[in-house]
Amino acid sequence: MKALAWHGKADIRCEEVPDPKIEHPRDAIIKVTACAICGSDLHIYGGIIPDMRSGDVIGHETMGEVVEVGRDNKALKVGDRVVVPFTISCGECFFCRNGFFSGCERTNPDHAKAAKLWGNSPGGLFGYSHLLGGYAGGQAEYLRVPYADVGPIKVPNHLSDEQVLFLSDIFPTGYMGAEFCDLKGGETVAIWGCGPVGQFAIRSTFLLGAERVIAIDTVPERLALAREAGAETIDFLEEDVYDAIMDKTKGRGADACIDAVGTEADPASSLMARWDRIKVATFMGTDRPHVLRQAIHCCRNFGTVSVIGVYGGFLDKIPMGAAINRGLTFRMAQTPVQRYLPKLLQYIDEGKIDPTVVITHVAPLEKGPELYDTFREKKDGCIKVVLKPGMTDAPLDRRTEAAHA
Repeated sequence: MKALAWHGKADIRCEEVPDPKIEHPRDAIIKVTACAICGSDLHIYGGIIPDMRSGDVIGHETMGEVVEVGRDNKALKVGDRVVVPFTISCGECFFCRNGFFSGCERTNPDHAKAAKLWGNSPGGLFGYSHLLGGYAGGQAEYLRVPYADVGPIKVPNHLSDEQVLFLSDIFPTGYMGAEFCDLKGGETVAIWGCGPVGQFAIRSTFLLGAERVIAIDTVPERLALAREAGAETIDFLEEDVYDAIMDKTKGRGADACIDAVGTEADPASSLMARWDRIKVATFMGTDRPHVLRQAIHCCRNFGTVSVIGVYGGFLDKIPMGAAINRGLTFRMAQTPVQRYLPKLLQYIDEGKIDPTVVITHVAPLEKGPELYDTFREKKDGCIKVVLKPGMTDAPLDRRTEAAHA
């Protein structure tokens, strides 16, 4: 089959790899009908995720049709149309039983490596290094899904692939970020990052009762999409973010702040951000946490900082004095996707959220390598890329398609 494989920094190739096979009685094999490039995949593309190996198949936002099931899998049958969560979960361990599916104790065969870095291991993830299980990812024509009687959610045929694909990761992640803010109604929430996850966080925050959302980015297309959702925006290259938020909140700060950026904050945003980049480049640090620092300073006393951007290692110069003295609450996680799926599928079906608004580019799988670069460099107004294995003559730009519809 064809798949996108990693061969080093900025080296993604579409190549022939072995077809997946049933390896455990609870497995399923799906024929991929749609997959996507996630902002987290760009960390792999940029060479900052440890323990990647040449030839690893990547991707963790995937859906398709079940073509084979293991003998003990009673939840799925051939022909089912499913979305696959990026978190692999057994459904039986302590964490799965309590709804913390991404903390699964059984699905990371490389748990000892992860424990050395993080103190303990989360669950396995699709296509995200041998630190997290070495599972083949879903930017491919076919995908083996372990514990497939727990993870995938069946989706109705009246909803398109584009409407439901993001249930695999970015919609639940954005929603979780909003849920972490413990909104009661009427709050002001500041959100750093207006990429796909940030866009879902904006919409979810309004859905959960926030009165105002202040969205921070510098990419014009992303800021415009945030404003379409009702957010006020700050361009961090044009304004001082702290001063702007204090001005908008009469000196109090935002009730909650969501970091939807994570480890690769734009180095152009401040001197401290540039220093972070230097430290990473010279192996003096592992992450660039400028956004997290800023979110802490911009949050009101006894407010909440919600972290849904990816961090991988050890963060430097985090203002814990500010957090402690002002009573901040921190919430963060790799998203336990399965916990949210029924509710979010219902929101889509009822038209409360339209996930397709973030899609700018649709293309065959073979176009994946060049679209990694387009997405990374934010070329051509790119916000979100969907890849469709087996499609021919698919438009590279979904806006072009819409114009001819």
